[in-house]
Amino acid sequence: MSELAVMILCGRSPRHLYVANRLCRAAKPVAIVHETGGQWTRGKLLQLARPASLWRKGWRWLRDRKRYAGGREGRFFFGAEPPRLERPDLVTEVPHINDARVAALADRLQPDVIAVFGTSLIRSPLLGKGRLGMVNLHGGLSPEYRGADCTFWALYNREPDKIGCTLHFIDEGIDTGRLIAHVRPPVAPGDDELDLFWRAVRESADVYAELLDRFDRGEALGASQPGKGRLYQVKDRGWWQERRLAARTRQGTAVRESLPLRVRWFAPAATDAGSKVVSQRAVERA
Repeated sequence: MSELAVMILCGRSPRHLYVANRLCRAAKPVAIVHETGGQWTRGKLLQLARPASLWRKGWRWLRDRKRYAGGREGRFFFGAEPPRLERPDLVTEVPHINDARVAALADRLQPDVIAVFGTSLIRSPLLGKGRLGMVNLHGGLSPEYRGADCTFWALYNREPDKIGCTLHFIDEGIDTGRLIAHVRPPVAPGDDELDLFWRAVRESADVYAELLDRFDRGEALGASQPGKGRLYQVKDRGWWQERRLAARTRQGTAVRESLPLRVRWFAPAATDAGSKVVSQRAVERA
C-alpha cells in the first residue's frame, strides 16, 4: 500500500465507484469529489433549444436507458452487491468539477496526487494541483483515440486491438497530457462495446493502483504524446454509425480475434522536459 495522500475526482456511476474504491485501498485517500452534473447555464439551455441538439440528446438518452437497463453495469463491477463507495465519509458533491470549492479543498488538503476519472474537462485554478501531479483515466488509447466513445470508434474502425484506456497527466487539452500507461483489456469474439469498455476500466483500476506505488518509490513516468491523433466528440456518433456497428456485432464480425491483457508503461524520454518535474518532485518527497 502506498503512503501517498490521494484526492479522487470522479463521477457516480458504478465504474467510477469501483475505481475510487480500488484507489482508496491502494493509498491514503483524503477526499472523494463527485461531479453531479446538475448545474444549468444559459449556454447549455440555448444549446439544448436547438432542434438537432435536442433530438440527439433525446436519442442518446433513450439508447442508454435500454443499454444500461437492469443494472448491467453495477453487476459487472460489483456482482450481486449494490454499487457503493467504501469511504462515503470522504465524499463532497459539486455540480461541476471546476467549482471553486474543489480547488479550495485541494489547497487545504495538499494531496500528493489528484486522481481523476469521469469528470468534465478540468480548468484553472484546479488544473495543476497535487504535489506529484494530476492524473486522468481516459477510456481510449491516446493520442489515436481521444475524447468520447473511444471503444465504439475503435470497433467501428475495425481496430479492436486499439481498445483500451490511458493513464496520463492532465494538461489544458482534451486527453493530451503526458502518457503514463496504456491498458488494453482481454478481447474475445462476441464481445460488445460495453463488455470491452468496462473490462478496460476494471483492468485499468489495478494499473492505477500500481501507479501510486510507482510514484511512492520515486519512479519517473510520463512521455510526450507522439502527435495529436484524433479527437472524437459526442456529436460524431450518430444513428447511422450505431446501425452499422450493431449489424457487424450481430453478424459476429465486430471482433474476430482473441487478445490478452496488455499493459505498456511510458518512461520519460531524455528530451522530455516535463518528465524532470515528476522525477524532481519524487526526490523531494524522499
